[in-house]
Amino acid sequence: MMQPSDKALVPFVSVDNMMRLVHHIGLEKMITQIAAQIESDFKRWESFDKTPRIPAHSPHGVIELMPTSDGEAYGFKYVNGHPKNTSEGLQTVTAFGLLADVYTGYPTLLTEMTMLTALRTAATSALVGSYLAPKSSRVMAMIGNGAQSEFQCLAFKAMCGIDTVRLYDTDHAATEKCAANLKNSGLTVVLCKTPEDAIEGAQIITTCTADKKNATILTDNMVGPGVHINAIGGDCPGKTELHRDILLRSGIFVEYPEQTRIEGEIQALAEDHPVTELWQVMTGQAKGRRDDRQITLFDSVGFAIEDFSALCYVQSAIKGTDFFEPLDMLADPDDPRDLYGMLMRAS
Repeated sequence: MMQPSDKALVPFVSVDNMMRLVHHIGLEKMITQIAAQIESDFKRWESFDKTPRIPAHSPHGVIELMPTSDGEAYGFKYVNGHPKNTSEGLQTVTAFGLLADVYTGYPTLLTEMTMLTALRTAATSALVGSYLAPKSSRVMAMIGNGAQSEFQCLAFKAMCGIDTVRLYDTDHAATEKCAANLKNSGLTVVLCKTPEDAIEGAQIITTCTADKKNATILTDNMVGPGVHINAIGGDCPGKTELHRDILLRSGIFVEYPEQTRIEGEIQALAEDHPVTELWQVMTGQAKGRRDDRQITLFDSVGFAIEDFSALCYVQSAIKGTDFFEPLDMLADPDDPRDLYGMLMRAS
């Protein structure tokens, strides 16, 4: 049996190894470190190739590819969104990702990204919150208590100083799950029976629901002045969470307008409705929160550079560890012109 050469082997991070890596580093610390990588990459935004993600929609859900490159490394994520999966005992979102060397085109990392996407989404939310949320924020409403909810709560605790979360979901079992998981987190956890109850006293409102449809999770009268809305559930055409009037009263901040206008809350607005790009806020080219009464809205849909940042972070974090396995993924004949000969010698 032919043994693969070093050039044929690509580091692969399985779900098991990703979980081991998280526990080795610490969940809140890892979220904070991924956020720092995202912030660093957003500050060099103009170095990246940028394109809206490439979707394949079906009546069952959506499958997407999210590519980008900074000229030295290329990265992409495969991700799906199938809200009906939960009722069948399956994850709504699954993902994997890859990094490659632009010079050779050879992959340099393959990793699960179901877990990593939850971490990078929470990291992005809290990073944006650190720029836009009121500095005195201590209470967050978490509306939608599915697979992402605990990550969001802990990210805002670690990065924005949240000490209380008020939980609501149409499925009370999901709320009880989230509350149980956060029991020893250091957060005060309040279970709520209505979304109106959840937002009482909250300076930050996070919405994270999964239905692939236009929904009104927050009505206009529910949102008072001075709050920060972290809207992460709307992420494809026809899928929104907020009443249009809330958008008209808010300062809207987005990752990549060309993608967000197709997929985000702002798909309900005119194509020229003003929005602020987050990379410009992070580089000081645009203002974030104007004053204590402004409603700020992060119209989050997820963008490829965030995944690129997460992939680069993992690639660095696994060096010198055993949190990966070498995967025989690339054919590497002795003579690069003799792929056929390599095949025949393996008989």
